[in-house]
Amino acid sequence: MFGKKKSVAGLDIGSSSVKMVELEGKNGRYSLAGLGFENLPDETIVDGQIMELNTVSDVIQKVCQNHGIKAERVVTGVSGHSVIIKNITLPPMSDEELEESIDWHAEEHVPYDLADVSLDYQITGRTSDSTQVLIAACKRERIDNVRQAIQLAGKQPEIIDVDTFALQNCYEMNYQPHEDQVVTLLNIGASTMNVNIVKGNRSLFSRDITVGGSQFTDALQRSLGLSYQQAEAVKRGVVTAADGVEEKAIEPLMSNVTEIVALEIQKTFDFYRATTEDNQTMVQKILISGGGSKLHGLATDLSSRLELPVEVLDPFRNVSVDERKFDRGYLNDIMPEMAVAVGLAMRGV
Repeated sequence: MFGKKKSVAGLDIGSSSVKMVELEGKNGRYSLAGLGFENLPDETIVDGQIMELNTVSDVIQKVCQNHGIKAERVVTGVSGHSVIIKNITLPPMSDEELEESIDWHAEEHVPYDLADVSLDYQITGRTSDSTQVLIAACKRERIDNVRQAIQLAGKQPEIIDVDTFALQNCYEMNYQPHEDQVVTLLNIGASTMNVNIVKGNRSLFSRDITVGGSQFTDALQRSLGLSYQQAEAVKRGVVTAADGVEEKAIEPLMSNVTEIVALEIQKTFDFYRATTEDNQTMVQKILISGGGSKLHGLATDLSSRLELPVEVLDPFRNVSVDERKFDRGYLNDIMPEMAVAVGLAMRGV
């Protein structure tokens, strides 16, 4: 009973890699206890669905073994088309009345049979004439798919969160925004981009877009005849990785995909403005994370196209890191990819 509390790790299973983070501490004062990152083979996860359960479970085990992560329980997250997130406004009601009627209200907003989804909700605000509620639903088959991979690795899933909100938790802990600060959190994975417009600590609007870092790789491979490894290196700014390819041939290809990313972000802003009565809320800054955010010059390019400051989110900004235990260079290199895992790990502390 007086033994050390067993730790819970944050586990981010992305379409191209597996990330794990262990945090220690409480009341917003965290220290890094463990961290691991391993790539997944191509086609292991397609459109968010785990196609090779054994491969994913093997990589989870590899992350734990190679990086000394001993946690038996994990918090993981889901994103993509199987996840529905909606902010809804309901008449004033008590917590008990909301709990009794939430399925009925959710039916209007969830495009799946409620018997086929796991549903949760959070009250985000109350006024004299309304109750603001955030609902999140995910198809059960997707949750079962993730749970199976984790259990095959010998771990126990404690909580299944939504990647978008895990990233928001990471942002709030590290940046401690004031209540009228409006930022867009942009998590650019290999195949999916999570967009979340946040005011203070409240999510105003979120959207998952099937655009990601792999589109840059595909464009370079197709147009320049590069291997996957060469294209990956080139998109991160290592021009010498592709013999005989001139820099001026690379730039327009990267620019074309960046334009698609910028247009999707702009569409999200436009859609939010068209569906809200709050005309005063304007995004002040974009914070980018995920493997796709490491693309050479992406922050500068997006800033220019969207006319907004864009910077890379630092998931360890407010986390104490023992540099005798963790190599600062390695940490800086994988930092953008660890943001969701840090947010998940916070749920486990």
